[in-house]
Amino acid sequence: MNPKRFRFARMLCAALAIICCCTVVLPVITPQTALAEEYRYIDPRLPSGVAPYDPEKPEELSPDQLYAKSAILIEASTGEVIMEKNADEKRFPASTTKILTTLLAIMMGDMSQTVTMSETAMVYEEGAASIDLEVGETINFADLLFATMVRSGNDGANLIAETVAGDTYRFAELMNNAAAMYGCTNTHFANPSGLHDENHYTTARDMAIIARAAMENDMFRKIASTFSYTLPRSNVSRSRLLTGAARNWLNQNQEATAETPSTYYPYAIGIKTGFTNAAGYCYVGAAERDGVELISVVFYTTSNGRWSDTKKLMEYGFSQFVSMTPEELYNKNPVVVDTSGFSLEDEEIGRLTLNVRPRADQRTVNIVATKTEMEEKARNLRQTVLIEYTRDFAAPIEMGEVMGTMIYYPDDGGSAVEYDLVAGRTILRRSNAPLTLEEIENLVFSDPNPFPPLTLELLLLLLLPVVLLVLLVLLVVRMFKRGRRYRHSRLPRSLNRHFR
Repeated sequence: MNPKRFRFARMLCAALAIICCCTVVLPVITPQTALAEEYRYIDPRLPSGVAPYDPEKPEELSPDQLYAKSAILIEASTGEVIMEKNADEKRFPASTTKILTTLLAIMMGDMSQTVTMSETAMVYEEGAASIDLEVGETINFADLLFATMVRSGNDGANLIAETVAGDTYRFAELMNNAAAMYGCTNTHFANPSGLHDENHYTTARDMAIIARAAMENDMFRKIASTFSYTLPRSNVSRSRLLTGAARNWLNQNQEATAETPSTYYPYAIGIKTGFTNAAGYCYVGAAERDGVELISVVFYTTSNGRWSDTKKLMEYGFSQFVSMTPEELYNKNPVVVDTSGFSLEDEEIGRLTLNVRPRADQRTVNIVATKTEMEEKARNLRQTVLIEYTRDFAAPIEMGEVMGTMIYYPDDGGSAVEYDLVAGRTILRRSNAPLTLEEIENLVFSDPNPFPPLTLELLLLLLLPVVLLVLLVLLVVRMFKRGRRYRHSRLPRSLNRHFR
């Protein structure tokens, strides 16, 4: 063969081989950021003509006053939607994905096990958040969860997925199954970290459902409210302090408020930020005040808008909802009863207010409702609690005496909470009131001598039947004798008639 033709043939084969490799391999190894390059983040703006938001009147918030393209606010205990804006539009969730990743890790993982960072879990994308573990470095699984949430580490999320399911693909299937189980109908996860993928999406409503389920887990609540976390020394590096620099909103420390007052909210208790060019700035937040817990989601908002939008939503929610214990609800409309046999000198004419007193070792429960609903519950108390009376309302009644019980059955299905209904004041009995059967029984059984003392009245009372009986006998005898005398007497002899 001609040497020139041989060289040309080799070059042609090499070119074909390169083309085949690019055709087959490149779609697999193309970084996820290449897909995200199609998107360019643009700060959303408020619609023209929208009235300025007045922080002094949070109850007047309208959805148009939010920068977020999608948002929702729910009451945590019931899941009731308080406000929403395009809540069912599909959005990219970015790192808020790690809420479900961490929840599944808590539910399915072993907190005490030690895991090792793998090559496949590493993330080499420029600008991608990381917990900075080296390949081969070991870490406790619980520490991994804290580090992943605090630093929003994508490599940490991948390592969680590999530890729980073997690889990120099978873990994504677990995420989708869990989301469906929670009732999410417009959600599909493609990875555990939230790095951009066209098939990785959710809605504000679905994310609120996931966040609510997560915040019901005590371990997750602890992780979600952590602002800084110190990783212990590993087999590779020394101990390190991790801080969530973008999550000062969660920090209750007064020093943080001086540094970042715009991101501080004193009632915040979690939970997760997120950002990609495609997703925009995102935040899933939780806050609690006076027994009311709220969960908000803002998708595709501005850098500062994720804090200001969340605060607007929270303040609106707290202006609408109130929380009361059953005792506080009862005190808004306490039970008033009418007593009998009360003293004629009683200024309230026998009216008695029953106070409520919690029993010992009772758990604390709260009733959360809107202000209107709470007023309705107070007016129709017996539709919310069960009231039973344990004695009648006849005077005398001592202040603090137990008159009945009040039982509240919580909506969460937990044990019932019981209270005593006690007399709010003392009511005397009138002097000429007849003794009740119970009082007569008490008098009889309290007398050590069952026989009454001998008195003139008692003697006359005992002799009277005898005297009456004697008189009756004498009367009968006398009548009997008189009848007998008439029967034995002779008829008088006739003087003017003669018989022959």
